[in-house]
Amino acid sequence: MKTFRILHTNDIHSRFENFAKAVTAIEELRTDHTLVLDAGDFNDFMRIELQGTDGAAGLELLELAGYDGIAIGNNETFNGAEILERMAIRSKVPFLSCNLMKKDDGPFPGVRSSVIVSRGKLRFLVIGTSPQMDAFYPLLGFQAIDYKAAIRQEMSRNSGGYDICILLSHLGLKEDRDIAETMEGIDLIIDGHTHLLMEEPLLINGTILHMSGCYGDHLGVLDCSFDDGIVEFKGENRKLEHYAPNEKILESLRNSKEKAIRNLSEPLFSIEEDLWHDVVEENPITNLLADALRAEMGGEIGLINSGIINSGVRKGKVSKKKLIEMCPSPLNPTSFYIQGKYIRQAFEASIHTDVCMLDGKGAGFRGKYLGRLHISGGSVEYCNHKIVRIQIGEDELDDERHYLVATSDYLHRGTGYESLKNNHDHTYHPDMVRDTIEKYLKKPNFRKRAREFRWKESSI
Repeated sequence: MKTFRILHTNDIHSRFENFAKAVTAIEELRTDHTLVLDAGDFNDFMRIELQGTDGAAGLELLELAGYDGIAIGNNETFNGAEILERMAIRSKVPFLSCNLMKKDDGPFPGVRSSVIVSRGKLRFLVIGTSPQMDAFYPLLGFQAIDYKAAIRQEMSRNSGGYDICILLSHLGLKEDRDIAETMEGIDLIIDGHTHLLMEEPLLINGTILHMSGCYGDHLGVLDCSFDDGIVEFKGENRKLEHYAPNEKILESLRNSKEKAIRNLSEPLFSIEEDLWHDVVEENPITNLLADALRAEMGGEIGLINSGIINSGVRKGKVSKKKLIEMCPSPLNPTSFYIQGKYIRQAFEASIHTDVCMLDGKGAGFRGKYLGRLHISGGSVEYCNHKIVRIQIGEDELDDERHYLVATSDYLHRGTGYESLKNNHDHTYHPDMVRDTIEKYLKKPNFRKRAREFRWKESSI
């Protein structure tokens, strides 16, 4: 009877201070028969350390911790194909995905479909998978092929060369349950993407499946016994709250931050006025973004929530570092059609402070609060916390008419302002929202127009 242990993380999302605690636990729990794996979304480019080193800061942390492999999650792709390729080539820890390809069908240099890891007398085939994000991948230079076919190909290609098959997956729980129910030959699935903290591993059709929440709050621990197959197992998600952070991880972070700040602090351009920010009140920096989105996407209306921006910008020199701090969220300019009545409902919600101060948590959001809606191409008249009139161009908003709205994919999903999810015929832009801010912040006419307020109090 042989035994082995798997220590695993998923969806760290660059909470590297928490990860430093995980590494302390890993060093305590690691044996000679241990694999250490991450199921993706380790590198979230909201962190300046990643932006300023093209992801190298994250690679160093994985290497210092002694990981045996990482699945490529969607957050590993959000800075584009060139950055992923550079990371994968440089990484000593295998970047794994059997179903993520270049848009032109070619494989990515450095990305491996699978890897075989030996521990003691056991050989582990570790296959990586990435989520199906067909709406965004083509914009970023990727495509995702049929993951079931790709998994089968890896098992066939390595037939006879391994004892245990591990699927290191960022597909999500629904997809991985289906894999366990319908595919033979996979012994373990280490899962990510869904952020579920499991009380104990699942056993589905002979396949063990485990996931460990998110943000590095827990470390997954699986102990298994093998005798011509896994015959016994037990697992837990160990809470890391009381672990001391690993000093070598913290030191690496400090060094990476210094390097990133140097790289990102070079001035890009200068502006001649202050553009302040506010979560609840209308403010010029969010007005500028609403105008910029409308200009970039060609909408009749620009619509954006102030929570997507973290701060304003002072007159003087503007650097890449400042732009990342202002808008760390990996969100894309988006346009869609929607009826006027749903726009009205969103503004009726936005007039209330408690709505603006809601937790803005949602896919791709890296801010704190939801924030006030800002408009371009129109105005909002209000009195006593009630909407009196919404003007679009020269006309009053028509509840039944379908308007072309320029916004972000955050509001496209109806996050925070649920009425906005009633849209159709959407289009995504490959740039990030902060790239749009950079482009239009350079334009004096946009900075001037941003100071013209569109929320107008009525005496009625």
